[in-house]
Amino acid sequence: MDAKVIRRQKIRYNIRKKISGTAQKPRLSVFRSNADIYAQLIDDETGKTLAAASSREKDIKAQKAPKVSISTLVGKSIAAKATSLGISNAVFDRGGYLYHGRIKAVAEGAREGGLQL
Repeated sequence: MDAKVIRRQKIRYNIRKKISGTAQKPRLSVFRSNADIYAQLIDDETGKTLAAASSREKDIKAQKAPKVSISTLVGKSIAAKATSLGISNAVFDRGGYLYHGRIKAVAEGAREGGLQL
C-alpha cells in the first residue's frame, strides 16, 4: 500500500477510537475521492447507515461548480435528509482527512442545513 494511504488509515483508526455515533446522534462520516465526495450518517450501535448523500446525485451533479462548492451542497443535502429523519445533532468524522477544503465545506454545508455538529 501507498505510505499516504497507510498514514490516513492510522489517523482514521485513532479518530474512530474516540468518535462513535448513536441513533439520536449519528456519526457524519465523509469520504473524499479525487472526483467526488460522499457523506453518510451512521448509527454505530446497530451498524446501519441512516442517510447518505454524494456529489453523484442527479441534482448535485447537474451543478457545474468547483469541487468545494459541490461539497457544500452535499453537506446541505445530508442535513436535509437528517432533518427529515428527525435528527438534529451529529458527530463529525473527517475520515483521516485534514479539516480543510472540501471536508470543511461538507461540515459547513451541514451546519447551514441545520445540523448541529
